[in-house]
Amino acid sequence: MPRLGSAQRWAVAAGRWGCRLLALLLLLVPAPGGASEITFELPDNAKQCFYEDITQGTKCTLEFQVITGGHYDVDCRLEDPDGNVLYKEMKKQYDSFTFTASKNGTYKFCFSNEFSTFTHKTVYFDFQVGEDPPLFPSENRVSALTQMESACVSIHEALKSVIDYQTHFRLREAQGRSRAEDLNTRVAYWSVGEALILLVVSIGQVFLLKSFFSDKRTTTTRVGS
Repeated sequence: MPRLGSAQRWAVAAGRWGCRLLALLLLLVPAPGGASEITFELPDNAKQCFYEDITQGTKCTLEFQVITGGHYDVDCRLEDPDGNVLYKEMKKQYDSFTFTASKNGTYKFCFSNEFSTFTHKTVYFDFQVGEDPPLFPSENRVSALTQMESACVSIHEALKSVIDYQTHFRLREAQGRSRAEDLNTRVAYWSVGEALILLVVSIGQVFLLKSFFSDKRTTTTRVGS
């Protein structure tokens, strides 16, 4: 079996360490893109709008989820620069909508909690505009990528999937924690109410039993003839 020379071994080692180094940089440096992730408080009887400048032909995705508050629902509305409604849903807990911009301009999407009178909400949304730029300049060319470049692209795609899964799991964890705290508060109030009812019933029974065994004095009066 032929053995590799020292120069070849150094080249293979350098390629491996180069791929590992680039993977580490991908972990530390966020990938450039047109994604906007925001978590905000939406008070009762309130409406919050966001604006984004989009170029014609750009593919966009709007994803939102209500984390805490009430029945975990919110109204969502998306409009193009001319005011035409592209997406409208009422009292949704979570949803995702993908569209392609038909014209240049400022697109507006709003979240409304106007139907709620006393409950505020915590809303998360992720608005992705366009595709991520290629990791390597030669990725869109006809020529094939090198083995190191292909491995780095695969790692990059896997890391993006991991980030998406982590975001969804964090949202579920936050929503589950909110539900658990709300349930704990209700159970505490119910326990206090039961204790007060038992106290009132016990005091009432004591007074009722006491009335049964108390002496009843009767007075008689004689009427003279």
